[in-house]
Amino acid sequence: MGAGKRPTLFRHASESWHLTSFQYILAAMRGGWVYIMTNRAYGVLYIGVTTSLPHRTMQHRDETGSEFCRRYNLIRLVYAERHETIIEAIAREKAMKAWKRQWKIELIETINPQWQDLFDTLHLE
Repeated sequence: MGAGKRPTLFRHASESWHLTSFQYILAAMRGGWVYIMTNRAYGVLYIGVTTSLPHRTMQHRDETGSEFCRRYNLIRLVYAERHETIIEAIAREKAMKAWKRQWKIELIETINPQWQDLFDTLHLE
């Protein structure tokens, strides 16, 4: 890895995990985010995980994120939660994906009852 570059650990269908064990440990220690994207209030929901929420949200908005998000125009960030490690974030993402839709809606509405786009509240990296 070149000077000044840090390992990335963005996980979605179009990317794979190509990190050495040491790089993986460093990336895992950076923490992670679980987030929910939608196209409108009570619309289609997408749950994802990333180490860089601003970067990943921009990918969805620029239509370079997941195919699912492109297909349904899921560009509105309506929920996000931070975790100490990416491992914890991945476990939470998997659990949330197994939830009933109503539980996901209730979770969103605990912090964002108006379903506003939270993108502008992010501190861009």
